[in-house]
Amino acid sequence: MTRVTHGGRLDEAVALHGGSREKWLDLSTGINANGWPVKEALEGADKGIWQHLPDDVAWEDAASAVRAAYRANDKAAVSLAPGSQMHIQLLPLLYKPQNVAVVGFSYQEHGVCWQRAGHQVFMTDGLESAERTARIIIVVNPNNPDGRIIDRHDLINLSRRLGPKGGLLVVDEAFADVAPRSSISDQAGRDGLLVLRSLGKFYGLAGLRFGAALTTRALAGRLEERLGPWAVSGPALHLAAAALRDDKWRKRTLTKLQAGRDTLEDMLLAQGHEVVGGTALYVLSRNERAEELNAHLLSKHILVRTFPGQPTWLRFGIPANKTAFNKLEKALKEFHTLAEEA
Repeated sequence: MTRVTHGGRLDEAVALHGGSREKWLDLSTGINANGWPVKEALEGADKGIWQHLPDDVAWEDAASAVRAAYRANDKAAVSLAPGSQMHIQLLPLLYKPQNVAVVGFSYQEHGVCWQRAGHQVFMTDGLESAERTARIIIVVNPNNPDGRIIDRHDLINLSRRLGPKGGLLVVDEAFADVAPRSSISDQAGRDGLLVLRSLGKFYGLAGLRFGAALTTRALAGRLEERLGPWAVSGPALHLAAAALRDDKWRKRTLTKLQAGRDTLEDMLLAQGHEVVGGTALYVLSRNERAEELNAHLLSKHILVRTFPGQPTWLRFGIPANKTAFNKLEKALKEFHTLAEEA
């Protein structure tokens, strides 16, 4: 069975390179290192969220928060799951085997899950080639790992063409919180469109396992049948609703992340990297000595994202604070000096 390698494999890095887990700097994911604070929300929660099965009121409250946060219209239905990865794995099982197009080098779980379900998966270089290839098209927007953004109007028009043909455009918006103008969540509910949202990246709540699919009532219903009862825990429903309604935190965090991305990009450019792309949650760089640099960073207990098919690429998450930025900068400068002396 195909297995996708993801970031965040910190325990493995510690086992191979030593040091205490707490002193490692993990920049290997696009997860906000200063995530939404859960402590206060949990302290004020009814103890019943731990003691009882999640009820319909809690589910609908979380779904309502999803609709409001992502500006979904009245026609949109919401399917909630323990992380958007669950939707990614279940969705291919709802369609008979056929051609499926994934636009660009992207989050690999999409292609793997559709292929595992018996579909023929093609990687395409854009929407036009995807539409010529398949009636089911997958787009990650902004894209992971390069941050490419496809214009929302192009996506809307594509979904309008696919709907009458029985096709489907899946738009994975895991990183759209940092690029809200790219989102087409407000279009969900029309035939031919499904939008995935998650709290894992921007809200820094990957461990919560909460994801939402916004789509038609029919397709959401089929997903819910596959997910079964109580798919999302009571605590996850409670915290997701609270986080999605925290507009002050969202606005403040977006500003901080954008500033952090600028600082990181300047740091990488100063050390001879070419910036390939990114979002306010990560920067993707190209360096001809990326494999050597990665080995050096590991020796300094810094974990970044590598890509087996792209040996010159390294993706850096945004460090959490000045101390983390300083640790990374010191390691980059050391390697740059060593490279010049070699």
